[in-house]
Amino acid sequence: MLPRILTASILFVGLILVGVSARRPLGIREALLALKRNPPPDNSWWKTAVFYQIYPRSFRDSDGDGIGDLRGIIEKLPYLKDLGVHGFWMSPIFKSPMADFGYDISDYYDIQPEYGTMADFDALVAEAKKLGLKVILDFVPNHSSDENEWFVKSENREAGFEDFYVWHPGKPNPADSSKPLPPSNWVSFFRGSAWQWSDKRKQYYLHQFSVKQPDLNYRNPKVVEQMKDVMRFWLKRGVDGYRIDAVPTLFEIEPDAEGNYLDEPLSGNTNDPNDPGYTIHIYTQDRNETLDMVYQWRAVLDDFQRENGGDARVMMTESYSRIDIVMQYYGNGTVPGSHIPFNFRFITDLGKDSSAQDIENTIKYWIGNMPSGKGLVANWVMGNHDQHRVASRFGENKIDIMNMILLSLPGVGISYNGEEIGMTDVWISYNDTVDPAACNAGPDKYQYTTRDPERTPFQWDDSKDAGFSTANHTWLPMSPTYKEVNVKVQMAANNSHLKVYRKLAALRRSWTMQKGSLKTVVDGNVLIIFRELKNFETIVTLANIGGSQQTVDISRMGYTPLKGFGQYRIVSVNSGHHAGEPVAVNRIILEPYESVIISAASNYYYYEVLPSSG
Repeated sequence: MLPRILTASILFVGLILVGVSARRPLGIREALLALKRNPPPDNSWWKTAVFYQIYPRSFRDSDGDGIGDLRGIIEKLPYLKDLGVHGFWMSPIFKSPMADFGYDISDYYDIQPEYGTMADFDALVAEAKKLGLKVILDFVPNHSSDENEWFVKSENREAGFEDFYVWHPGKPNPADSSKPLPPSNWVSFFRGSAWQWSDKRKQYYLHQFSVKQPDLNYRNPKVVEQMKDVMRFWLKRGVDGYRIDAVPTLFEIEPDAEGNYLDEPLSGNTNDPNDPGYTIHIYTQDRNETLDMVYQWRAVLDDFQRENGGDARVMMTESYSRIDIVMQYYGNGTVPGSHIPFNFRFITDLGKDSSAQDIENTIKYWIGNMPSGKGLVANWVMGNHDQHRVASRFGENKIDIMNMILLSLPGVGISYNGEEIGMTDVWISYNDTVDPAACNAGPDKYQYTTRDPERTPFQWDDSKDAGFSTANHTWLPMSPTYKEVNVKVQMAANNSHLKVYRKLAALRRSWTMQKGSLKTVVDGNVLIIFRELKNFETIVTLANIGGSQQTVDISRMGYTPLKGFGQYRIVSVNSGHHAGEPVAVNRIILEPYESVIISAASNYYYYEVLPSSG
């Protein structure tokens, strides 16, 4: 039950919000019902949320063509609700020739037919709202498809679109005067020159990714306004925010007085001029103008919320840039920026050999670099569609460990579909490879660049194709482990990675996890995370990163001393303990790779409110 003072406050606010204009005073029950029907806008709902990334192509196929779709996602929304997440973001679902599986958009105002229709999208948003789930779209602003009508018009020099993309006549070519040389030595992320010659326009266009993905020109105000209109279009259809793709590449250096682009310095790491690591990308990434663009997009979201009501619309930004640059995405102290500048440190800085100390250092590194400012919160990303899966990066014996750490930390937690059941990377032959970055690398190098292994279809059950599809052939091969690793099996088990994740998501809704302070301690191979809140129980996560048993005394490690016995709240699959079992806080024995969460009393009087996860 709620503490009396909180209950009274809620009732009082509810009466004010819904009873002032009534002809007669509302009763308490009526006030609560009215408040439930018309809740006040929530500008902070996202600050402690758990977000779940869906890769639509691989989540659930409803029509038997081997490709996931929107109707498949609708079918599985109750699963997300039961999982305990607050919302989900979907990799691109816009119309696309699929040269980069949706990150090459030919129409920003329509749905890719193999994923469904606009009616399907509207149904998805409506059903998500019924279940209380937030819907976040993947916004791809850096480039479009070369089949987008904007590019076609730009290539034809149609009025108003001449400079919609980054064009250049190139450098003189002594060997062939009919075809100039590329304007600079800039290299694409997908290998080869970042410049592509257009026979139609007789100029080069910039593409920092695939040749099918020409870069939009953000120095053109028309482009800036066009992309803001795209954002407003989908906001009007009910989305709750955006994940912004590839933000660092939005701007490149301007040409010099003669109209030429400077070559980027060589990295010295490779002699292959087609390798994206051949140069240091100082002229094509992290330009100062990029930050201003992020701030402008935040203004679009805030303005829409003010004008249309409802809860805050949020922005997540993708950047693997230096920490000092990423932190500027939060805002400049006066103008707000990204709500959630993705924190990829668990991905870039940690792996199988990381120690408890390494993990604590990674946590402190982000928090220690965060700017001071009202309303700013940390976020923690454990995986995504571009990175090897958690179970493959850290080891299958650390699946629960990493999920417990992710969901024990304050702020926003972000998971990739499949991490909750411990899916692993799938080996994909070159013949089955479809990722353009891998295809461009060739059969000898594709495994170093391919993103297919972490994109394989979701494993729902032990039936044909893991319950993902009824097709004879799925767009990527199924994991050979799907009969053992799937939702159905883990729901039937007494304890499983899925059940651990669900309990973690439920525990995050407790007052201690929502509002409590954070303290981390390392004792040998054990990482200990304290979440403390006065007048409530202390919640402690213990993760044994090492391969040997260790005994830990946590009674005086936190901000306030703990006393006597606590109880196990959540235990990893490999633990010999169970929820509700008492444990002496001065002698907690952890087996190799065991992780547990316990609750314990401090010297304060305490009680805990733990709402249902469903």
